[in-house]
Amino acid sequence: MSQGDSIITYLRYKTYEDLLKVILYSSQSVLGAIPLLYHITYNNQEILFIQTGGIGSNTVHYMISKEKPSKKFIELKRLTGEFSFVDKIGSDGMSLYVPILYLEKSTLKFP
Repeated sequence: MSQGDSIITYLRYKTYEDLLKVILYSSQSVLGAIPLLYHITYNNQEILFIQTGGIGSNTVHYMISKEKPSKKFIELKRLTGEFSFVDKIGSDGMSLYVPILYLEKSTLKFP
């Protein structure tokens, strides 16, 4: 699929664990960039997604959830990959605190 001048690839995951591995492994890369986690209601479905990519191409990693996330952040343990939903950033130095950004609208067309 193409939107604008870039090619967009969509990868759908079954579980939060699989989707969050993208964030976990991205944070361990040389660049250390942590992708943001977005939520949008799209065609009456609760979609959480991460966008990654480079020049000329983008990958949208997403999953469909049964309900909207109830908290503002996900605490993601760096060593184990375990996660929990939390209301605020904590003090655990071995965790990533990933904000869930709630979108009102997007130009992405999910399959």
